[in-house]
Amino acid sequence: MRNIAIVDTYATTRRLAQKFREAGFACVRVQSSEETPAFYRSSPFNPDDFAANIVHSGSLHETLGKLAAFQPVAVIAGGETGVELADTLSEALGLLSNGTRLSSARRNKYTMIETVRAAGLCAAEQLLIESKGQLQRWHEQIGGRIVVKPARSVASDGVHFCDSPKEAVAAYEELLGKENILSESNEAVVAQEYLVGTEYFLNTVSRAGRMHVCDIWRTVRVDVNGIPDLLAGFYIVPVEGAVQEKLISYAAASLDALGIEYGPAHIEVKMTPDGPCLVEVGARVGGADSPYYAELATGESQLNWNVDAYTDPERFDARCSEPYRMRQHFASVVMMSPSKGTLRSYPFMSRVEQLESLYDIRPTVNPGDPITYSVDDTSSPMTVNLMHRSEGIVMRDMATLRYLDGPAFYDVV
Repeated sequence: MRNIAIVDTYATTRRLAQKFREAGFACVRVQSSEETPAFYRSSPFNPDDFAANIVHSGSLHETLGKLAAFQPVAVIAGGETGVELADTLSEALGLLSNGTRLSSARRNKYTMIETVRAAGLCAAEQLLIESKGQLQRWHEQIGGRIVVKPARSVASDGVHFCDSPKEAVAAYEELLGKENILSESNEAVVAQEYLVGTEYFLNTVSRAGRMHVCDIWRTVRVDVNGIPDLLAGFYIVPVEGAVQEKLISYAAASLDALGIEYGPAHIEVKMTPDGPCLVEVGARVGGADSPYYAELATGESQLNWNVDAYTDPERFDARCSEPYRMRQHFASVVMMSPSKGTLRSYPFMSRVEQLESLYDIRPTVNPGDPITYSVDDTSSPMTVNLMHRSEGIVMRDMATLRYLDGPAFYDVV
């Protein structure tokens, strides 16, 4: 049996191992740290999906020895925390790899943006914060709203939108040294200009530097609970179009700059009045189950293409750059809690269940559970997914959900 090694895959990326197994490969799981990061503790992996689980205790020699026994044909990252170790292991084993030279740029948000800027691409003005005074002077100089966030984290954890130097300094003091949801200490904090425009994300797979666009999503943002740009949902858009052409060209150049020649990438881009500008790149499959949603909408996904890139290169090369076709329109709507306390019920759930394009409802807070204000990607109480052959029906039901989602939607004590 041929083996694939996946570093730091949890329930959030469970479909990755399933796809390799369907293609006739066994999967070996590698865990990059002895302790499971806080973000993944509520979504552990399924041991039945893997032939073995290797826990990296800090000794690269030991981990390589254990992994080499399985003779994997590839080592890939299953999640954000696995990117650097996957690079190291695949390079050491002489496998197809993005290498380690730019590993830090693929994880550190400050280094990432500076690497993209050095390649001549549009990049946000930013500051690696060294002191409160330095931050205050920089904010006063550029003016307007800025974003203060950890240099290494995920899921909008620790992201602060600051309209004054005082707010920026307070955010910096709150973040520095704090443990983030990846169970890492925020040793570095970054300040960036606030990018104005519509945010998109692209899920791609590359092989030998050739990028295939698997799906493109347009995000929906709202100003709620004091957060001016909170993710409220996303919906798939066709691959063709004037905006998409610019996004794809920029995404390909960004991957080149960051040395991502093999495997999946999740690329978040703001389409500003001056053109596309990078938010960040993840050298791993897209989150929020977006690859699965893409497969429902188009018949294929980043997961299928990732399997081909590593196990069937001839098939990948023959089909690379073929545009995906929309079979269904799909949208994922993130509900926003305006309340804190204990949830008694969702009074208007029957209205949600009657939506014509309803695909499924994914609650993370159920009656009887504690509920809090939605302020980031991890604090939504519910996601509602919509799918229909008619784009108009999906858009109408998205708008209906936004109408329903308010104080009356939550019975909270």
